[in-house]
Amino acid sequence: MFLLDTNIISELIKKQPNPHLLERMEDVPGTSLHTASVCTMELRYGALRVPNSEALWTKIQKLILSKIQILPFGYQEAMKAAELLAALYSSGRPIGIEDTMIASTAIINGLIVVTANTQHFSRIPGLQSENWLMPEQP
Repeated sequence: MFLLDTNIISELIKKQPNPHLLERMEDVPGTSLHTASVCTMELRYGALRVPNSEALWTKIQKLILSKIQILPFGYQEAMKAAELLAALYSSGRPIGIEDTMIASTAIINGLIVVTANTQHFSRIPGLQSENWLMPEQP
């Protein structure tokens, strides 16, 4: 079970998505793919910043969001995000609040984060992440 980060969904809507990503996506049933409501917020924000915003947003919704489950950010996720933020700041290695919220959503739901930013997410204790933009390691 996987949680697609914002950068992975953005890659999927490109004219020529990364071939390694497309290959991995073919191997995973759609029922195993999720994203966080925070990622949806980031995608909508990004779409609103370009001239063809509504066309881009429609493409994101039609090609990706309509085919995966969007997980909410609720009380449990908020409590876990607060714990993660405190631990990261204490260690002197903080990350952005949005990424902490995405990570907490994955942890609470027992999901692996699929991201282009595994180095960033690797700072989070208890979180698994994979980069599907790279060839699979044997």
